[in-house]
Amino acid sequence: MIAVVQRVTRGSVRAEGAAVAEIGAGFVVLLGVADGDSEVDAEWLAEKIVSLRVFRDDAGKMNLGLDEVGGELLVVSQFTLLGDCRKGRRPSFVGAAQPERAQQLYERFIQRAREIGARVATGIFQATMEVELVNDGPVTLLLDSRSVRSRETPNS
Repeated sequence: MIAVVQRVTRGSVRAEGAAVAEIGAGFVVLLGVADGDSEVDAEWLAEKIVSLRVFRDDAGKMNLGLDEVGGELLVVSQFTLLGDCRKGRRPSFVGAAQPERAQQLYERFIQRAREIGARVATGIFQATMEVELVNDGPVTLLLDSRSVRSRETPNS
């Protein structure tokens, strides 16, 4: 799974002209599910994001977590994160999970984030959405559970 995590002062999602979700300070998470991802990926990524310490403390250092600042998550599914642009001019999405599996893991990610105490708002899976955010910092992080998996695989 791939996540683009942006620290924000606010974020919102609209679909079909209607407001879907809105958060104040926290993270907007654009979440892509790759073919071969599992519940382990969803859980690891949720735990990692919720525990990130990238909010400013009294000294101005990135040292506080989401829970310490009363932050929220806005999670938006985004299969285009799996777009392979290495060849040609149109991205290939063959590395993205099939929609049914992607939705299961997207929902598991959300469920796990809530289980560990995060307040979570969401977009609508597979909908065309307008995402607005005010990036704070700017702070933008890219997390990929596959890179962790590849390092944990024993050498053969």
